Amino acid sequence: MKLGFICPNVSGHLNPMTALARALQARNHEVVFLYSSSARGLPSVPGPEDDHMQELVRDVSTLQGDDVLKGAVRRLLAQTESILKSLPAMVRENQVDALILDVVQRYVELGAMKLDIPYIHVSAALHVDYSGYTPPPYRGWPYETTPQAIARNRETIAQITELIGQANSQVRAYAERAGLEVNWADLSSTVSKLAWISQVPAVFDFESSHWPSQFHHTGPFHDGQGRDQLDFPWERLTGEPIVYASMGTIVNGRVDVFRTFVAALAKHRDVQLVLSIGDQIDPDQIGPAPSNAIIVRQAPQLELLKKASVCITHAGLNTVLESLAQGVPQVAIPVGFDQPGVAARIAYRQTGVVTSLDKLTVSHLSTLITEVLTSSIYRDNARKLQKAIAAANGLSVAADRIEQALGVSKHAGISGAED
Repeated sequence: MKLGFICPNVSGHLNPMTALARALQARNHEVVFLYSSSARGLPSVPGPEDDHMQELVRDVSTLQGDDVLKGAVRRLLAQTESILKSLPAMVRENQVDALILDVVQRYVELGAMKLDIPYIHVSAALHVDYSGYTPPPYRGWPYETTPQAIARNRETIAQITELIGQANSQVRAYAERAGLEVNWADLSSTVSKLAWISQVPAVFDFESSHWPSQFHHTGPFHDGQGRDQLDFPWERLTGEPIVYASMGTIVNGRVDVFRTFVAALAKHRDVQLVLSIGDQIDPDQIGPAPSNAIIVRQAPQLELLKKASVCITHAGLNTVLESLAQGVPQVAIPVGFDQPGVAARIAYRQTGVVTSLDKLTVSHLSTLITEVLTSSIYRDNARKLQKAIAAANGLSVAADRIEQALGVSKHAGISGAED
């Protein structure tokens, strides 16, 4: 069976989705990333839609909170509109049998519905509980089961639904022309009925018995492959405890935040800071670095987390799951997107501490670093999650779920398709 993948062309989505694709490729399925100029060495077919992601990164790199979400919704729906116009030809020319879609590429599934081909949804970012029984990922609310909390959750989902509705007029027009009936008031109405897979392990999520039957927690999509080979100054590591810090690859344009990191770590002369700043700013803008700091644009994150004692993070799901897979506790500073929800789970599972950009000062961050370094509870809980993640075997389980949903015998690949 040939599987076409569609996801945003940014590391936080490409890394887990390409890992999943490699797992399916190893089971003799053909894979191809559609509308992608680069898919970590896997077959890919570029499209002009890549421009939207570059514009998205430029738009939101210095924003926070709901402004990030609004900018992303607008750009992603513009990309969806463009994809829907060319998807039939793209599927036909590449002989794709089924589509594996990242949920955040909202409403691309309408193209699959029009073509009448199977599609499966994957949440590379934190999934949304459309039932409202757990808080939406855009808010950092604690897990509560009171009627008031559930009503609050549902009100926020309704607000997001309205926000998406305001930006999807062209998508609605496409659905009408295609004769597709869509309940626009229910964001879950077009989610795959075959399978919806989240790389969040159940042990990290809030408890709920209200997930739809096709929804599956699996575990992180990590295989240690497909990452760029980076020139990192390993010889500068001193053997002292490492505090690894990164604000991800999208909302990482705040120079003041990185300066706060450096100044806070300057107070900790017995540890070493490794700071990855991304491509939005120049290292010289941060100013002179103390002797215990290594500042780079990009860092080999997986390798460094194996050596780290603490991870300072924007609470991006991939960075947090990669930290937990190594038993590393976190200092979480959510900015936007699903990061508040990820941070809320860090607090709930006590694998680290959480603060906000509005409270971020040198003194406050220094205190939080000391707390995570010295209190065993965060390290112990992170290590419990590390064992659970290893046992979950997320990639293999996700591949199993996809094969089962598509009616393909396990590991049978092309020859075993039950078409």
